Parts: sequence; C-alpha cells; structure tokens
Amino acid sequence: MSDEIGVATVRLGVLISGSGTNLQAIIDAIEAGTLDAEVALVISNRQGAYGLERARNANIPAIWIDSTACSTSSEYNSRIRDALLAHEVDFVVMAGYMKLLGVEVLDAFDDRVINIHPSLLPAFAGAAGISDAFEYGVKFTGVTVHFANERFDEGPIIAQRVVEILPEDTLESLEARIHEVEHALYPEVLQWLAQGRVVIEGRKTCILSVTTTENDFADNI
Repeated sequence: MSDEIGVATVRLGVLISGSGTNLQAIIDAIEAGTLDAEVALVISNRQGAYGLERARNANIPAIWIDSTACSTSSEYNSRIRDALLAHEVDFVVMAGYMKLLGVEVLDAFDDRVINIHPSLLPAFAGAAGISDAFEYGVKFTGVTVHFANERFDEGPIIAQRVVEILPEDTLESLEARIHEVEHALYPEVLQWLAQGRVVIEGRKTCILSVTTTENDFADNI
C-alpha cells in the first residue's frame, strides 16, 4: 500500500451465491477509478451463479467451491480460506453470499471480512430482510454495510443508508431501490477501507478523515 491516501490498491476476494449485481457494481467502480482496488478472486458456493460469468467477463479468476464435496463445514471453509490466501487477498467481500462464514475464514482475515445487508440492522436481519420490512409496514428501511463475525448480520456497522418505503411501493419496486442504494454504498465503503479510514472501536466504527494517513490508521489496529 502507498503512504498517500487515495492511491493504494487493495486486493479483494468477493464471495457470491447468485447473480452478482453487487460484484458488478464493484467492478464498475474500479473501472471508473472511484475504487482503488482490484478483485483478485471471486468464489461462489453455487456452480451456476451468474456472478461467476460476470467475473470471467472482466478477466477475474472465478471458482466454484462445492460444499457437498466437503465432509464438514470446516473443510469447506478451509478451502475458501486457502483460495483467498493463495490470491493474497486483503479484504473478503461478501456480496450476496448466502452462507455463514466459518472461523477458518474469519480468523484468517480478522476484521477484514465485510458484508452488505438490505435493511437497517439490527432490524430485519436474515435472508428476507427486504420482504420482512415491507410486510411489517415500517416507513423506512435501508442498507447496512458491516464487518462480519460468526453470527449472521451482527458485526460492527460501518455505514447505513436509509430508503423510504413509499405508499405506492410494491415489494419489487422497493427491492429495486434498495439494490440501487447497495450498488452505490458498497463501493464507497470499500474505498474507505482502501484508504485506511475505517477503525473499529468495540462495537462501533470510526471513519477517519481523508487527511489521516494510512500509518495513523495502522497505529489504531
């Protein structure tokens, strides 16, 4: 990494399970020059995930790791960890990855595993965050980017963005607007990480100003 904020390039390992729209947003931000990173590897737990095709179209190494071929979840997570380490990944980015990561990965990338969730955590955690909020009748929901730990949707929150649920919204229209916010927020947060601006303080995070150097950040972790 460079000593000057804004010019460092970090290596991302992106985990997906489906179509990979957040992966595409990350790729697009890198190509646009707004995210100082490169996607070093994409891993899917589903062989037919379209996100693998997105990665290959961008000349990014992409692999499927078959959990059913592993005798234990520990073996499966160890294979993920080993692939990420082999590609010298700095941060692990969960982008629609629908499995709980094991300690094998979390310990190898301590405080460097990031997840995005389509609600304002801790409200509406779990796989159905959008529909749960819609059906409950809340007036506001949103998007959360957080550090991942060994429990679903519970790690320290880095950033949140609010999405209003409009009277005329359908579930489909709400989903579309939430995904639009995801695609803007995730690359922005990853840029903060690339700049060394995110510091964890217990359950809270602090976003340092752009004038703070990476060496200052290193002193805090």
